[in-house]
Amino acid sequence: METPDCGIPHQLARRMSMAEQYEYLRTRMSRRRTLVTAGAVAGGLLTGCSGGGSPSTTTSSPAASPSASRVHGSVVAPFGRHLAFGADPKTQMRISWQVPLAVRGPYVRVGLRPDDLSRKIEAEVRDLHTPGVTGVRPALDQYYLHAALDGLRPGTTYYYGVGHDGFDPASPERRSTIGSFRTAPAAPERFVFTAFGDQGVSRAAAANDHVLLRRDPAFHLHAGDICYANVKGRGEKSDGYDPAFWDLFLKQNEPVTRSVPWMVTTGNHDMEAWYSPEGYGGQRARWSLPDNGFDPRTAPGVYAFTYGNVGFVALDANDVSYEIPANFGYTEGKQTAWLDRKLGELRADASVDFVVVFFHHCAYSTSTHASDGGVRAQWLPLFARHQVDLVINGHNHVYERTDAIKNGEVGRPVPIGASTDPTRDGIVYVTAGGGGKDLYGFPSGVRESYEGHVTDRESVETFQWTKSQQSRKETVQWSRVRYRGFSFLSVEAEGGSAPKLKVSALASGGERIDHFEVRRGA
Repeated sequence: METPDCGIPHQLARRMSMAEQYEYLRTRMSRRRTLVTAGAVAGGLLTGCSGGGSPSTTTSSPAASPSASRVHGSVVAPFGRHLAFGADPKTQMRISWQVPLAVRGPYVRVGLRPDDLSRKIEAEVRDLHTPGVTGVRPALDQYYLHAALDGLRPGTTYYYGVGHDGFDPASPERRSTIGSFRTAPAAPERFVFTAFGDQGVSRAAAANDHVLLRRDPAFHLHAGDICYANVKGRGEKSDGYDPAFWDLFLKQNEPVTRSVPWMVTTGNHDMEAWYSPEGYGGQRARWSLPDNGFDPRTAPGVYAFTYGNVGFVALDANDVSYEIPANFGYTEGKQTAWLDRKLGELRADASVDFVVVFFHHCAYSTSTHASDGGVRAQWLPLFARHQVDLVINGHNHVYERTDAIKNGEVGRPVPIGASTDPTRDGIVYVTAGGGGKDLYGFPSGVRESYEGHVTDRESVETFQWTKSQQSRKETVQWSRVRYRGFSFLSVEAEGGSAPKLKVSALASGGERIDHFEVRRGA
């Protein structure tokens, strides 16, 4: 926990370089001053200490914020750019970023060349106030900005810059801040996407980002537990919380997220109880995600999009989790009904070869949190009915991959390098929780087994969570690959007459630890 003088939390400090610790402390201390000088603002991020104690609020402000900073806009530098698709990745992109102080007239410039950003789009300001807790954390105001780009050309590279009154990204001295993105192609073609959960702020998280970027992904799926500003992850105000972690997280990820759409969903550590009854006010302030879920106002992490020949569905497993009940049943079944409809729509779409579903809590895992019986009870029958091709989870901080599972049992073994057909064999479930947070292990006596280090096949003694929040022991045979290390998924999608998903898992050093293929009707 932090001390009243804004020291660095121990768990955060031991993962930061001396330069990062200096930045964090200087950032915190700057908020204590009654007046902020232009020199202090120009020096770097200002996100630290202010007064507090009033109820927390989350508001959307017009582009010309009435509380705009009194310092000149030229010395307030944007940071933490992160992209996300709209509902149609071929024509829609959402650009989000952060500023350390309120600014006037925020906007995005966009064009087809970096030297011609002629289109100018007004941005929305979403203010987020977190009250202070005496002796624990100071109050903090954060300013997130969002611009919606619609009517884009499919398969086109765009260049963009973010700015505000006094800070023009098109000016010669700001050209280095210009980024780029590419819209989805008009017709399906080969593409790569990446995925993991449980990232946080750490050297390991940054290392994963660097390796991931070398895969040149069209986008990235983040299966929840994004930043870990909420320490305990129970969805309660007693969890322990430092919103300044988000400043560090967005800064850490910007080298990737400024060009790779970062499609997040909601984990238990993302329930931040200080902003809204269900805890998602912070998520709504920081992210602009597709708004085609059952209710984006209360469940921003529930949505769907189609890229190429693959349909993707993001879910909020807090709604069905037996293990962590803070939001259990909060949608009153609406999310599950929406899921049933959406999977049916995707399966009826002749242009969609594969359906990938991602969410946080594990359907099948043997690691620390094991398997969530609520996920199994509510969603697995729908996955089977609509023949989902791949399910990606986080929550357990390991890499673990199942055989193809059908009716709760091994439908077909899927050794490393093998191929599987969901229409015949069942569904492969992947726990990709090695995004960067402290790693977990496997049950006592259970060895890792991954590419180059395959161990003999063995049953695993594990458990699943029941509705009474009790664990029930189970012996399973479906745990095929187990790796205790930082890692991520890299999936290559191919279309044509023989469509397939080529799924690989890579360690943070770049070495491959697993691979298999998904083919329908093979």
